[in-house]
Amino acid sequence: MRKLPVFPSLRSFLDWSKGRGELSTLPDPVRVVHQMTAVHDAVLRRSGPVLRFDAPILADGTRSSIPVVTNVFGTTERVAAGLGLPLDRVSEFGEFLASLRAPAPVEGMRDAMSRWPMLKAALSTRPKMSKTGPVQEVVLEGDAVDMTRIPVQTPWPGDAGPLLTWTTVITRAHGTEADAAARYNLGVYRAQVIGRDRIIMRWLAHRGGAAHHRTWAQANEPMPVAVVLGADPATLLAAALPLPEGVSELTFSGVLRGERAHLVPAKTVPLLVPAEAEMVLEGWIHPGETADEGPFGDHTGYYNSVEPFPVMRVSAITHRRDPLYLSTYTGRPPDEPSIIGEVFNDLALPVIRQQIPEVVDMWLPPAACSYRMAVVSIRKRYAGQGRRVMMALWGMLAQFSYTKFVVVVDDDIDVRNWDDIAWALATRMDPGRDVMVVDRTPMDYLDFASPLEGLAGKLGIDATNKIGAETTREWGQVMALDPGDRDFAADLIARRLPGLK
Repeated sequence: MRKLPVFPSLRSFLDWSKGRGELSTLPDPVRVVHQMTAVHDAVLRRSGPVLRFDAPILADGTRSSIPVVTNVFGTTERVAAGLGLPLDRVSEFGEFLASLRAPAPVEGMRDAMSRWPMLKAALSTRPKMSKTGPVQEVVLEGDAVDMTRIPVQTPWPGDAGPLLTWTTVITRAHGTEADAAARYNLGVYRAQVIGRDRIIMRWLAHRGGAAHHRTWAQANEPMPVAVVLGADPATLLAAALPLPEGVSELTFSGVLRGERAHLVPAKTVPLLVPAEAEMVLEGWIHPGETADEGPFGDHTGYYNSVEPFPVMRVSAITHRRDPLYLSTYTGRPPDEPSIIGEVFNDLALPVIRQQIPEVVDMWLPPAACSYRMAVVSIRKRYAGQGRRVMMALWGMLAQFSYTKFVVVVDDDIDVRNWDDIAWALATRMDPGRDVMVVDRTPMDYLDFASPLEGLAGKLGIDATNKIGAETTREWGQVMALDPGDRDFAADLIARRLPGLK
């Protein structure tokens, strides 16, 4: 299945990007306060290369010796490459992942042998262990721990301070063993730096890290946490994937990487961490210790409100001898998370079709914060089918509970073409008949449009052709040219108007 080399580390992916002319090194001094985001944003909007800032300037005006890497996933092609695939193979990989979730019964030896890639993928989830690794070439503890020496960005003018963004946060539930990697949770949570050895861990209540935190709080014991900075692409993307509950992102990364995860024991907390990462922050979250986090610019394009979140006391910083610091920013799309979302859209489609077979295609417009709107095309066979699909989507995955607009169209509509969508809405939808409103449903509390924090309405629009009991009128017939006439026109234009695009 994998078509690209294995990337066991971030720097191996950077080497591959450099070989393709997709990595640019910037020797100019660039401030981590606001300037770096401005450069990154301008390059991302031009579908530009990975950026390596070799002269990051800290908030106090001094130069950091740690280069900053941004825009790693600034194009859909590089996101797919992080999965080990060319972009046109993402949907095929999605079919493979769907088969892992619900494999069909084996029928004979030939069928069993044909499933070797699936078996190999399952075996790739078992991590390999070492006593130490490159990420622990340097170990800083006690007074040597100093978060202010890491070139952490302050992305936006209204931000409260330095913000760790491309974090891969490793946690486990109270009562689980440190070596039980299959029971770990990985999440990408932003973390505000508030001192030499203090960061605020912002995880929302429905996320895996927060669920683990509640188990330690109930036991009234400090919780061990490891924050990985600069993980390999497979680990980063696995942490961002909407995997089924109970599936460990750390072990699942082996499926994406094409080889087993390489782990080592952390130095000061009972956790396993990626051996090939650039840096790891180890520490503890003590019961009841919180601090006000924010405000920070978010993926909505607005600053979020200030709220209390748990504080992590950093007990150690481990890193390579020559570490890189991986960073990004979040803001109104396009940004790296929205570009990753475009690829995950195609990756998730086969899983959605497993549950809702009539779905032909789906698009989560990046401009709508990547998940707040879905346009779905279906093969319609019976009255009320559009509404059934809306409700099925909202209830299928936790992520779709935050999708507040669902537009359902027929399979002759291109769901990625706003002109097609507008035509379907204008000609196949009646506002008094084809709109479904649901009230007081779960919603991202960062949605300031919602009347209550965490609760909001949902809007479903059935823009399909109406059949059966859905209408009492004779429905119109779509106009279309004869295919033979289209071919004639295309041939004539190619011969007589060759410059016409």
